[in-house]
Amino acid sequence: MRALGRILLVLPRAMNADLENEQRMTASEYNVLRHLSESPHSRMRMSELAQSCDMSLSGMTRLAAKLESLGYLNRVKCDEDARGWNAVLTADGLARLREAWPTHLASVRRHIFDHLGEIDLDDLATALNKMATDADLR
Repeated sequence: MRALGRILLVLPRAMNADLENEQRMTASEYNVLRHLSESPHSRMRMSELAQSCDMSLSGMTRLAAKLESLGYLNRVKCDEDARGWNAVLTADGLARLREAWPTHLASVRRHIFDHLGEIDLDDLATALNKMATDADLR
């Protein structure tokens, strides 16, 4: 349990540092662009994006404003609900994500996969997803 608790603190910091040092991008910024790139039409409701990135809506609003000022996303009114807003990935945002992706991939390999040896990755992913699902239900 101690090792798990430590890795939950240390790993995100290390991976964020890699992105900041090599790409001048935070892990939070990378995650927003990644989630948008993986969503239908590169668009997500702001509240859903905040939840996907494990951020508060106010924190997501501030981060989206920064990314919008850089030209990486646009915020547009929801068609279905005039009160809501969608974040939409721009072509520049996708290009920036693709530029940062090799750094993120190298970081994941260096900090995670290089330490796993012969562990069955499918079994590990299944166990981690089950833990996350069980914890999310509480």
